[in-house]
Amino acid sequence: MTVRDFRQAAEQQDKLADKFREIRELTLFRYRVSAGLLLLTASVATVLQVTYGDVVWWASGAVVSLSLALIGRQRDGSPGRKAVLPGPRSLAWTVDPLALAEAFRDARLIGKDESLRLVERPIRSGDGWAVTVDLPATRKAADVIRSRDALASALAVDELQLVVERVRGNGGHAGRAAIWVADSDPYDKPPERTPLRVADRWDAWRPVPFGRDARGRRIDLPLVWTSLLVGAIPRQGKTFAARMATAGLVLDPHTRLYVADFKAGKDWDAAALVAHRFMSGDEPTHVLDLVGWLGELVQEVQGRYRRMRGLDDAVCPESKVTPAMSRDKSLDMPITALIIDEVQVPLDDHTVVDLDGRRVPAGEHIGEQLTWLAKKGPAAGLVLVLATQRPDSKTIPSGLRAVLGSRFALRVMDWRDSNIVLGEQMNTRGYDASRLLPSHKGVGILRPDGETAGDVLATTVRTFYMPNDDWRVICEQGRVLRAAEGTLTGHAAGDAVPVEPLRAVGPAAVPGVLAAVADFVEHHGAGREFIPSAELVEALDVEPGTLGRQMSDFGCASTRDRITTADGVRQVRGYLVTEITEAIRRASHGDTSVELP
Repeated sequence: MTVRDFRQAAEQQDKLADKFREIRELTLFRYRVSAGLLLLTASVATVLQVTYGDVVWWASGAVVSLSLALIGRQRDGSPGRKAVLPGPRSLAWTVDPLALAEAFRDARLIGKDESLRLVERPIRSGDGWAVTVDLPATRKAADVIRSRDALASALAVDELQLVVERVRGNGGHAGRAAIWVADSDPYDKPPERTPLRVADRWDAWRPVPFGRDARGRRIDLPLVWTSLLVGAIPRQGKTFAARMATAGLVLDPHTRLYVADFKAGKDWDAAALVAHRFMSGDEPTHVLDLVGWLGELVQEVQGRYRRMRGLDDAVCPESKVTPAMSRDKSLDMPITALIIDEVQVPLDDHTVVDLDGRRVPAGEHIGEQLTWLAKKGPAAGLVLVLATQRPDSKTIPSGLRAVLGSRFALRVMDWRDSNIVLGEQMNTRGYDASRLLPSHKGVGILRPDGETAGDVLATTVRTFYMPNDDWRVICEQGRVLRAAEGTLTGHAAGDAVPVEPLRAVGPAAVPGVLAAVADFVEHHGAGREFIPSAELVEALDVEPGTLGRQMSDFGCASTRDRITTADGVRQVRGYLVTEITEAIRRASHGDTSVELP
């Protein structure tokens, strides 16, 4: 206990005493006014009674009854009285800060004996109220952000109406929180058109206008030196968001665009006017074309690093592309963007390709190449924009997700999918895209690159609206700019140089006993997890030792399991169907190597 504690307690006591005196004086004033009116009414009634007799009381009763009837009448179509509270308790704290502290206690964000200190009093800010508070010692603003739902419940508002941010920098600390409460749903209004539709040109090095947050503040998205992953379930605005991020690159004539639309729709068709390489389709041939593109981009990135090593320090002070370098045609290092919509299509493709004698599924190779480009490409001026409607761990490799700097998650199915897009354990930090409303199209949680995002970990954003007409206008303007600068190349210029052709190869022959086992599993393994060795020996007419040796050579070791027979439950040796299937897959891809323990 310190002198400061006693002083604060005394100040609070004085404030309570002042409030009590004010309330007492107001009560006494009301008593005096009421008594005076009552005395005046009685005096007038007495005089009228003496003058006119009992008719005064009958006339007064009639007038009062008629007045009450008129005031209380029910209008046509009116439901009458409504059992509602006089006002939302969410506004009580704007008048009495003690109510805000009580809400924090109800949400278990501070203790019963703890309070808040107002840094700034509640003020109107846009379509809501804003206040900045200091939490008690050892309490953190990050905990308030994580428990935003509980605080919204205590304030009687939807969590989308409540914005909580930690105040950073010189004017902030870990326990200082800025709170904003909207008057109504901030996203229940028509979307705003993108400002880029009226822009003559844009600089790719400037963050692109992406949308607005709940408070109406414009949110810009940096793209250079980072990459972007957009994830959502269908019809939530995923393609619109990816196009919004790309629009700024389109309006910079010194950028080179690779656009692959595996949705095979017309959403990206206008990009063919400016793209160096463009494709739209979801066939295996399109996947193989993408493999060729990626090989070309890998060689381009490697070549840029070699050329940067030979540049003067005044031109290239670090091993990074600079704005001046990206616009110097003699260096040939423009900002290059690879945009892939429905990236899960090529990543999930199982077409076998032969790469320097190594047979691998095309999807696996694409995942490896994208991961390499996401790691090495940004410093060389390469930007990746990947969009998917299947943000699950099987579709998007963890190694690829880990190196994509910026994430944007629109509504997804559950918190696991949200974490796959935004990052591990983001739901425990208060950011869960599965809780967004289905009616809020284009609303998502943006987690920009940590190096360029300022002080905000993640923000709920409603993207600007850019229909196909605006998208085409932007692409047409981008084509005009490139034609004027002499940077219209490849597909857009009608002289696309084909990449080195890549063909799929057929599956390798599955050798020996394993081929017979594969046929047996195909016809008799449906719904089974375990097949006894004796059953395979009898069906395939092979020696038990031969079966065991050949299965072991292909990495499929036998194991023990219990089966039910006519004689009861027995423990026998056999093979798991999953291991048999994996051995067949490896053999068909030409991979006969087995990792030994």
